[in-house]
Amino acid sequence: MILKHSIYSNYSKLIQFLKDELAMSPDSLAIAEKASEQNLGPIPMVLWQYGLITIEELDRIYDWLEAI
Repeated sequence: MILKHSIYSNYSKLIQFLKDELAMSPDSLAIAEKASEQNLGPIPMVLWQYGLITIEELDRIYDWLEAI
């Protein structure tokens, strides 16, 4: 139960980071979330593969994820 809460909490923080720091649109996030649910990869990779973020932004996301 703690692990599930931790994963959900980190997921919520990631979505908030994408909105606040990278100014991701709700439509872009919806596309990434749907693709991620279909096991096409983690949200940051999906965003990059779909051309919704740059490689520099991808690096920034993973740096942020390591810090939380």
